Amino acid sequence: MPFQPRLFEDPKGLDEPVATMSRANWGTFQDSLNAPIHSWFTYPAGFSFKAVEQALTFFSIKPGMVIYDPFAGTGTTNIVAKQQGIHSYGIEAHPFIHFIARTKLYWNFDLPNLRRQIDLLIQELRLTIRSAPETQIDLETIFPELVRKCYSPEKLRLLYLCRTTIEQLPPGPFQDFAKVGLTHLLRSAADVATGWPYIAPQKAKKASTNHSDIPQLLRNQLYRMLADIQLVCSESPQKAQAILINGDARQHQHEIASDSVDLAFTSPPYLNNYDYADRTRLEMYFWGQAKTWSDITNQVRDRLIMSATTQINRSDYPTDQLLSPDFIDVVPSVATQLEPKIRELSALRLTKGGKKSYDILVAGYFNDMLRVLQETHRVLKPGSSFVMILGDSAPYGVYIPTHIYLGEMAKVVGFSNYKVEHLRKRGDKWKDNPQRHKVPLQECILTLVMA
Repeated sequence: MPFQPRLFEDPKGLDEPVATMSRANWGTFQDSLNAPIHSWFTYPAGFSFKAVEQALTFFSIKPGMVIYDPFAGTGTTNIVAKQQGIHSYGIEAHPFIHFIARTKLYWNFDLPNLRRQIDLLIQELRLTIRSAPETQIDLETIFPELVRKCYSPEKLRLLYLCRTTIEQLPPGPFQDFAKVGLTHLLRSAADVATGWPYIAPQKAKKASTNHSDIPQLLRNQLYRMLADIQLVCSESPQKAQAILINGDARQHQHEIASDSVDLAFTSPPYLNNYDYADRTRLEMYFWGQAKTWSDITNQVRDRLIMSATTQINRSDYPTDQLLSPDFIDVVPSVATQLEPKIRELSALRLTKGGKKSYDILVAGYFNDMLRVLQETHRVLKPGSSFVMILGDSAPYGVYIPTHIYLGEMAKVVGFSNYKVEHLRKRGDKWKDNPQRHKVPLQECILTLVMA
């Protein structure tokens, strides 16, 4: 039976089972690690492609219909939709992640020619490696310290030559394809731990890729990607349009008409202080798209909805009233529940060593998600649904039932009802950490229903 919070009356239908929608691993990327196209970029903030497949079946979404993902990430929803001949829109604010998703969604290659292009690229790369004098590559000038700590000098030299060879290709789909292929190798080829959520350059791997393997590894990866495209094209005879917008899900998207979408499906940022911008710091540093923490903030963090304290400069916020006037006016019932918790967090932070601004984080998250709900409601057809995979939160031990607050907000915005279904427990791996709160957390499916 779904988790039932002790605030608000249980929404109508909350106890009603949705058995065909229940999958414990929906909120993880595990299913996608070896799946064609999805596996091109490992994204720990992603979710299972099987979740999208089952949702399309459950809601009877057929070829020619339209699905929408306001937090598209690396394109999981859009890829599944395209495979099934379903048109889709996706919005992704993170520019590098948007690039990854856009590249994963381009399948219109002439496959024999793509094979030739891969062979020519590897041939050119091997020639470049043989002819490039080591003394002319100043790795210290080219790469920030974080990147240099992740690889031996010789391995980083080879990766850099791969990068420059790809950058010399004509701009277009093949250059993007090759760039994603090399990006796929960056973490697996590292000599140190580059797991999630943060890189640990002081921690060496037990085994790492020999530097002489890099050109062959790149060739193998590009051939795997070619095989993936061949497979999905052979299994997807019906053509579908996937429109991916590098934009903001909080804002009106003119590309998407009102009342035009048959289903919205997403996994929004969780309210768990996960820095989505930091997730791609290695990749953006490697490609020269950023060199400092400030660059990452300006290019990525400032574009994202509030979900991490690293996005917060406390002096920028009026701490006497963190919920926006619009939020208080539109959803006063939720504001009444949130305001005492925000005040509690404001007091608690002063007793903690990190003094993290969880009070601003919680208020900012719900301010932003209200606008996402309003825009998603605008684009959905009457009688359709908005499905979210999300988790609750307990910053400094103050419980925030995100799924219930969003459900109640949705009803005020114009959705007729909502359902919550439990997926799995969260936070168990931290249970022995004395600094960690002991509040049980969950991941769930929140389904908002249009009138």
